[in-house]
Amino acid sequence: MAATHTLSDKAIRAALAAAGEAGKSRKISDGGGLLLEARPTGSGWWRFRYWIDSREGMLSLGTYPEVSLKDARQRRDEARKLIAAGGDPSSERKTLKADKAARVEAQALADA
Repeated sequence: MAATHTLSDKAIRAALAAAGEAGKSRKISDGGGLLLEARPTGSGWWRFRYWIDSREGMLSLGTYPEVSLKDARQRRDEARKLIAAGGDPSSERKTLKADKAARVEAQALADA
């Protein structure tokens, strides 16, 4: 199994600065499928890479620093639990988003 928890806030800030200086994105791993995509703009996107039935999936977990390293690890762990229970985090998110949109639309129609 791959080592986990290899990132620190100091390493993240350094990677974001390096990506900005280089003018191109780079990915740094925390292990366990969690990675930070450091963008040249100085922003960072948390991603969780996973596999279900030999099919790769990628789930966005938010942006750094709005989502801290600790929170990104927690979100990754929640997604891993869903996978272990037979679910797909990306499909689950799409379903929740569609349900929310339907509720908002129904409320708008009821208010009209």
